[in-house]
Amino acid sequence: MKNDFLRKTIGLILLVTLVVLPWYTPFQIYLSIPNQIETFSQSETIDLPNLSDNITVTSMNQEKVEHATDLSAYSLEESGSDELTYTVANFPVKKVNVEVYDDFSIIPGGQSIGINLETQGVLVVGHHLITTADGDISPGEKANIQVGDNIVSINGTSIKKMEEVAPLVKDAGEKEEPLKVEINRGNKKITTDLQPLYDVKEEDYRIGLYIRDSAAGIGTMTFYDPNTKKYGALGHIISDMDTRKPVEINDGSIVRSQITDIKKGEHGIPGEKKADFVLDDAQMGDITKNSPFGIFGTLKKPLENSDGKWSKPMPIALPNEVEEGPAHILTVINGEEIEAFDVKIVNSINQSAPATKGIILEITDKRLLEATGGIVQGMSGSPIIQNDKVIGAVTHVFVNDPTSGYGVHIEWMLNEAGIDIYKQENRKAS
Repeated sequence: MKNDFLRKTIGLILLVTLVVLPWYTPFQIYLSIPNQIETFSQSETIDLPNLSDNITVTSMNQEKVEHATDLSAYSLEESGSDELTYTVANFPVKKVNVEVYDDFSIIPGGQSIGINLETQGVLVVGHHLITTADGDISPGEKANIQVGDNIVSINGTSIKKMEEVAPLVKDAGEKEEPLKVEINRGNKKITTDLQPLYDVKEEDYRIGLYIRDSAAGIGTMTFYDPNTKKYGALGHIISDMDTRKPVEINDGSIVRSQITDIKKGEHGIPGEKKADFVLDDAQMGDITKNSPFGIFGTLKKPLENSDGKWSKPMPIALPNEVEEGPAHILTVINGEEIEAFDVKIVNSINQSAPATKGIILEITDKRLLEATGGIVQGMSGSPIIQNDKVIGAVTHVFVNDPTSGYGVHIEWMLNEAGIDIYKQENRKAS
């Protein structure tokens, strides 16, 4: 009886402790102390939660840090590793790993760019029926060629353009022989037989497939690294508008573009920038990668910016350094003029590994809201600036609230571009 009462009493105490403890301020502050701090050697002082005057912080490499309120006495002038220890009555209660990297800067973008992508082979974007003497049929669908497949070769001949397909179809149709078609489906390579059939309405041989060999659109430049000549733009992957699948690129380029008009975004209806490609100018650069973090490549010449303020290298901020509060984005809403517009960082996830949608932001600039209604298509890639540092890029709009959307942290875009911002091998995996 007594044992049952004792067990119930202990259980009740533990239950009350579990319920009350998360609301206990010192415990909340304790949980808010990060396990890892990453920064650059030229960064400002790092704020740390202040638990109590009775708690001290010691550095593995340096002397005690007073009251754990900041690292004003903590040297950040050199890159390297350190370990901070919170101590109560000579008893360690919390350890924090510190990684300090060499200062890193990039040139922010904001330019409107035209994007041209050439697919790997030709992309299947749909099926259609052809009228034969035996009825309506789609030879491509019968051959199990699916929407989103890339046709990379026919009868051993590499296919890069749509116009290369028709002569092969006609020849096989006249000979009544099937085509040996090699396709890429995701990470798989598949070979199938495709028999062209005579379309009595079109009076020609057809395969019952809609195909496309290129894609085009507009976006915004995010950054340029003057040392490597590499750039990043868009902040998200390019998917085919018909198949909704990522475009597997064989080649691509970016050119200048001029914003000619803007369709304002509304609740449930995303807006968009409308632009003309400046085709009389040389290509700005190539596109070598289309990934969840944007498009990447090398520029042929440095970025041009009419505003000298944004033409100079600017430090970057790591995810743990991004703050909730005011910031601004660089983008174009008229012609090719880059302008800065006010936004608010609503939330930032302190991501320790590459991931998209790490930032939630809200457009607060009245002039931008009047012109666009918020975030619109074509604004993806607009660099986000906070405290004179590049922190990320705009990526997606909330369909039901065009004034708000997501952003990606700049660290992950730089990693994806193959730029080593840590400058220390084996310090951190990309």
